Amino acid sequence: MRRKLAAGNWKMNGTRADLAELEALCTAHDGADVDLLICPPFTLITAAAQLCDGHDMRIGGQDCHMAASGAHTGDISAEMLKDAGASAVILGHSERRADHAETSDIVRAKARAAHDAGLLAIICVGESLSKREAQNTLDIIGGQLSSSIPDSATGENTVVAYEPCWAIGTGLTPTPDQIGDVHDFIRTRLEKRFGAGIGRSVRLLYGGSVKAGNAAEIFAVSNVDGALVGGASLKADDFSPIIKALEAEAHAS
Repeated sequence: MRRKLAAGNWKMNGTRADLAELEALCTAHDGADVDLLICPPFTLITAAAQLCDGHDMRIGGQDCHMAASGAHTGDISAEMLKDAGASAVILGHSERRADHAETSDIVRAKARAAHDAGLLAIICVGESLSKREAQNTLDIIGGQLSSSIPDSATGENTVVAYEPCWAIGTGLTPTPDQIGDVHDFIRTRLEKRFGAGIGRSVRLLYGGSVKAGNAAEIFAVSNVDGALVGGASLKADDFSPIIKALEAEAHAS
């Protein structure tokens, strides 16, 4: 049975004052029936990990370099994230792919580095609106899956997050059927590549304008094991209802 995961991506938001929101989440959701993760900016990882020590909430990074160390000004390695208190890292987010020209080959190399460091790699895939309208969604997702996920992937060290680019921060959300089609496709691809055991153990998250009002409907979709939440994870009052909706689905399934 795959344990469901509610993950929050703070992106380039948050200062030490915002750790009060994280503290509120820790207090409200100790003993949660799902896994909890917040990925704050690099500057807050150590403080966030210290704050969450003794609680169920885990802390992750938003990116890492493929190398363990070296002359890479401004970058951070998976080992550094681990040392700072992170247990996971988001890789291949559409904003990284677009803003920093990250290819799937780069994402795969970063995922291998994350695995080597003992981090959970949350590997993101997703299509643009033009690809969706051209009915090329599954071709795009299939290619990203093949090239972004390393052979070292297992259900313990890898999560796949489907985040359609056109739904991130726009308020637009695919229909449940559209989400289900992609998640079922991803599951089938994983089982074909890694075998039924690993293929069925990798958790699949949906991300893209997830909020309290649509969370329950999304979580009821086939092969949706949780969510990677952006803006709605910044405030405890917004993220808590999403966590509760995921717990309700966990109890029902």
